[in-house]
Amino acid sequence: MAYKFPEDLQLLIAHLKKLPGVGTRTAERFAFELLTWDRHTLNTLSATLQDLQEKIPPCPICGCLTNGITCGFCSNRDSTSLCIIASARDAYSLEETHTYRGLYHVIEHLLSPLDGRHANAIRLDRIESRIKEHNIKEVIIAFDSTLEGDTTALYLKTALARPDLSISRLAFGMPVGSSLEYIDGGTLARALVGRQIL
Repeated sequence: MAYKFPEDLQLLIAHLKKLPGVGTRTAERFAFELLTWDRHTLNTLSATLQDLQEKIPPCPICGCLTNGITCGFCSNRDSTSLCIIASARDAYSLEETHTYRGLYHVIEHLLSPLDGRHANAIRLDRIESRIKEHNIKEVIIAFDSTLEGDTTALYLKTALARPDLSISRLAFGMPVGSSLEYIDGGTLARALVGRQIL
């Protein structure tokens, strides 16, 4: 007779499997590791997770993460350029290159009709509003080099096209199918500096 994990342990494993890159075996390993932690450490982790979204909300203007009071990505920046990204995490990757000082704008979803994510999910009106408000001269599209990223970039290029606005995309020195978070700083810096006009 095969023994099953206790129900609460199965539930913990199911939650851990929702993390990106975590399969069943890894989730089981994490769960059993958590069982060895002392109660104080587990309570601290629980409290951190419980208040996470309240303590680190997205900026209502750019969508990057804030400390709940101010947004460092909206203050003292070059307001003539706007870098459109798919995740707040991507802003930190780009900042590590020390080559971009403009504004950021996080879209909520990349286009993926099969997953029910259509053009209205991008909230184009918010991007247009920021371009007009800051008199943006250049829009940089910085998405992962994936089918969804390419489709969304092409859509934005077409939707935002106008004579007085330069639209560029990170240079394709990045491997196809790659994610910004896994690209080393040097490669990402070269991709940013060598961005292409769309």
